[in-house]
Amino acid sequence: MFLSINARLDTPHEVMSATDVRRAIVRIAHEIIERNHGVEGLAIVGLQRGGTWIAEAITKQINEIETSLTVPVGALDVSLHRDDIGLRPVSLGAITNIPFDLTGATVVLVDDVLFTGRTVRAAMEGLNNFGRPRAVQLAVLIDRGHRELPIRPDFVGKNLPTQQDDDVSATSDGVRIMPKNASGK
Repeated sequence: MFLSINARLDTPHEVMSATDVRRAIVRIAHEIIERNHGVEGLAIVGLQRGGTWIAEAITKQINEIETSLTVPVGALDVSLHRDDIGLRPVSLGAITNIPFDLTGATVVLVDDVLFTGRTVRAAMEGLNNFGRPRAVQLAVLIDRGHRELPIRPDFVGKNLPTQQDDDVSATSDGVRIMPKNASGK
């Protein structure tokens, strides 16, 4: 018996190992430097919760590659900027920490998983509280498709086609996909 290429697994399975995640972060850091012709005027902002550890890891790599300037890194909680705020509970507790002015900067927003695009839309609105960036770019570890808004990442660790109701978990230990029936949702 063999499985077709489109067969779904009914148990959680790893699609990226910890080594794969580290490799993707290093590649994204190099791509950010190349696209922006260096790091001058660059700022990295991770989206709470999943994007902050990735933003910090990317920034660490960038600062190790380009030692002439230190790229600042911040964190943004988009909870109060979401367009579905009345449709689902707001879970406050994540902290926004952007201790630098974004005016005139090229801001790279970083998130773990890009799905519908609504979190990124909220993040762009939230950035306005910290200045007017010259440009905003988007880096994601996983792009799983299913966009509801016209948002496209500039830097992607892995494109991962999923089912609409799958759960994707991205940590420094790896990326796992959990079909709905396996995650108990």
